[in-house]
Amino acid sequence: MSMIRLLLAEDQSMVREALAALLGLEPDIEVVAQVARGDEVLAAAREHGIDVALLDIEMPGMTGIEATARLREALPDVKVVVVTTFGRPGYLRRAMESGADAFLVKDAPASQLAEAVRKVLAGERVIDPGLAAAALADGANPLTDREREVLRTAADGSTNAEIAASLHLSQGTVRNYLSTAIQKLAARNRAEAVRMAREKGWL
Repeated sequence: MSMIRLLLAEDQSMVREALAALLGLEPDIEVVAQVARGDEVLAAAREHGIDVALLDIEMPGMTGIEATARLREALPDVKVVVVTTFGRPGYLRRAMESGADAFLVKDAPASQLAEAVRKVLAGERVIDPGLAAAALADGANPLTDREREVLRTAADGSTNAEIAASLHLSQGTVRNYLSTAIQKLAARNRAEAVRMAREKGWL
């Protein structure tokens, strides 16, 4: 039996160690690398010659979705399983657009994660059925990349001037992007627009 070489990326050490221990019990899976940051994924994947990367979405340095895109570009043969605590339909859509092969919620049993790892290596796609249904019901993300970028930058309470400086835009352009995003989300203000977009997994 050939062993599946797995990289585990998760910023919470207790969760990461528990997952590594559980997956390590599988007869055909070997956890060969563990990282706590999204921006460490690609280097670790190259160093350890992995078959599958199991990535959390919320990580410092780089999200699991961004790390997926990097892996897909640099190591196209590596399969990617994205796991998340937050069952947000927008995350599923963005993960799949980035090239993920599987998308599961983190509280799935270890046996289900192991099965997903085997399936993606066999060329299948694995998606949590509840999330898939929610993503279809929720529709597509109405925000453009620029609107998402402006909303993300506004999330910490930055003023229009600060957002403009940060993104190298004029204040008028920032106002327009914010206004359009607020209208699209039918929000009352920018704070509510940020909250709604986050809940959907669009930011």
